Amino acid sequence: EPLGYFSEVAVAQLQGIRHLVIVDTKPPVSFFAYPGKPSSLVPDGCEVHVLAADADDAPLALEHLADALGAGADDAVLVPAARPERPGGALDAVSAAAAVGALLPDGAIVVDEALTSGIFTPGATAGAPRHDWLTLTGGAIGQGLPSATGAAVACSDRPVLCLQADGSAMYTLQSLWTQARERLDVTTVLYDNRSYAILNIELGRVGAGAGGPRAQSLLDLSNPALDWVALAQGMGVDATRPDSAEEFTDALERSLREPGPHVIVVTI
Repeated sequence: EPLGYFSEVAVAQLQGIRHLVIVDTKPPVSFFAYPGKPSSLVPDGCEVHVLAADADDAPLALEHLADALGAGADDAVLVPAARPERPGGALDAVSAAAAVGALLPDGAIVVDEALTSGIFTPGATAGAPRHDWLTLTGGAIGQGLPSATGAAVACSDRPVLCLQADGSAMYTLQSLWTQARERLDVTTVLYDNRSYAILNIELGRVGAGAGGPRAQSLLDLSNPALDWVALAQGMGVDATRPDSAEEFTDALERSLREPGPHVIVVTI
């Protein structure tokens, strides 16, 4: 289970942990310096153990740890995860997540910068075939499209699925042109809520409330509204905006099957 984006959620997930084992990463911290909230997410009284650092062989270190504890793969007790059925009805964040969970192919690389619109996707894909999940680190904005482009270049034999918010997509829109030029197998699910929703939330969380009219205008993407189908097609990428969960599922299935880049716009 991934740690939650918001610090309160992550703190609740880690509450009661007495030993935190670090493998090729650093102790968890919150994205921003929130007034009155801790930056470190390590619970009080929790001891941090570094098993493997950047220069170490992390998988090998984990294998040695399992051997030392006598914890073989046959001893693991996992909660069985089932794939969701193909969704129907209205197209929203929940049904879009169900479609991804139902169709995600074996060996896929998922690049996740969906933020507010993609919170249901990790749970919906728990029963999907083995895949890699690349998510944002450090609160960066706009890493989704270029990360998906890089993943497709590095692993040209694997399908790449990019879950992308509309606001952050505007930071690195030119990635679509690169995907078209190089004929990269990237399917981008673009969540269009016509707002920098996460920045609206963060504005309140750092103590600024809802902000004044100027702040609200800066974080609005509906004046004028962005035509993502036209933007993608102008970059040479096939694009569609389905109106229902059934249409989205069919478009996702077709995009994952056909070579080259595709954009599917989901109106939230």
